[in-house]
Amino acid sequence: MEKKLVTREGLEKLQEELSELTLQKRKEIAKKIKEAREQGDLSENAEYDVARDEQRAIEARIAELEAIVKNAEVIDTEAIGEDVVSVGHTVRVKNETAKKEQTFQIVGSSEANAALGKISNESPIGHALLGKKKGQKVVAEAPIGEIRFKILEIQ
Repeated sequence: MEKKLVTREGLEKLQEELSELTLQKRKEIAKKIKEAREQGDLSENAEYDVARDEQRAIEARIAELEAIVKNAEVIDTEAIGEDVVSVGHTVRVKNETAKKEQTFQIVGSSEANAALGKISNESPIGHALLGKKKGQKVVAEAPIGEIRFKILEIQ
């Protein structure tokens, strides 16, 4: 698996989620499965089926998180300069297409959350902003079409 870029904060959140799933959720789901088994015939036991499905989902998420954490490359946001956009930077832009200002934090794909303004370095907008300087104009090829930005500030 290739290295996944994450901020220190993002890695800590991923590790917390992994810890919660392995230490708490596994025990909870094991208890649910045990209780469902005690009810008798498993072939017609909906609670057992739901618990097993939940267990599969939790185990899949644990495996995903373990792979991300194992292959994480932490971005040292303190060491990167603010002259060009890089992963870990917060960028204030003027969206010239929508005629409004927006602020994005460029993060690795495992941390991306558009609702919080965290966009992946692999997303069309994140990728277009990488390596650009304050004052530069940028065109991002998004699924909805071309989006034009002017970089106002890099932090």
